[in-house]
Amino acid sequence: MVPKAVRVFLEQQGWGAITRAEPVTGGCINAGCVLHLAHGPRLFLKHNAHAPADMFMREAEGLAALARSDGPRVPRPLLAGGQFLLLEYLAPAPLGPRAWEALGRQLAALHAPAAPMFGFPHANYLGSTPQPNNPVADGFEFFAEQRLLFQARLARERGRLPAHGLRQAERLAIRLPQLVPAQPASLIHGDLWSGNVIAGPDGALCLIDPAAHHGWAEAELAMTGLFGGFPAAFYGAYAEAAQALGRPLAAGWRERFPVYNLYHLLNHLNLFGPAYLGEVSALLQHYGA
Repeated sequence: MVPKAVRVFLEQQGWGAITRAEPVTGGCINAGCVLHLAHGPRLFLKHNAHAPADMFMREAEGLAALARSDGPRVPRPLLAGGQFLLLEYLAPAPLGPRAWEALGRQLAALHAPAAPMFGFPHANYLGSTPQPNNPVADGFEFFAEQRLLFQARLARERGRLPAHGLRQAERLAIRLPQLVPAQPASLIHGDLWSGNVIAGPDGALCLIDPAAHHGWAEAELAMTGLFGGFPAAFYGAYAEAAQALGRPLAAGWRERFPVYNLYHLLNHLNLFGPAYLGEVSALLQHYGA
């Protein structure tokens, strides 16, 4: 059912009534549909009656922050409420022949400007898991406390991670400066796996469902390697653009993917249960023993 606030908003814009709400499959947390209007453009509606009260508002803030002219295209948020988010609809078109290279260059441009602090103006969500974003200047402290240990402690509280696993996570957090290089804070999408990349207008690749914040660009690249990964053309274009923008990739960047991705695997353990425990435990044993 389309929320009343959405119907009122559409009428105020002069777009008339909803003639059809076309369900869209694929979301694992929220439901979605394309709204066809009497007089206006098609729009996309995300909704979840059980969402945290501020989840969609925080997503809208993230999308607004990511809307850079030289960065990847994201849908424009139009209206957010406690149980819904109304968005620009990015109508799919056949993928352009160099779409992945373009996305690599755009992501490098998004990452290039250095932010003064890690974090974000507000906490937000990774999926439906709270994601703290208290601003700090030290990237190691940020990733240790607000990413790895936040998820590990949550998993321990929920009975999904054994006590020795939490101890391994704590040891890994201490070792971070030995495992990854110091990096400036970059604006990142924050949940950049292949399912959050869609074919949009003009055959361009667009990003959806962010957990935006200022974090490590390498951590963003790492998640692109999870759950299927991105094609080689994307990484080649990213590396070339990053070099030109004065933010070259540090040697060994691919080998560090598992350290960063532990955050996302812990989140999946918290969201979806013990199917992810084996992979989490193997990484904790490797890096935190």
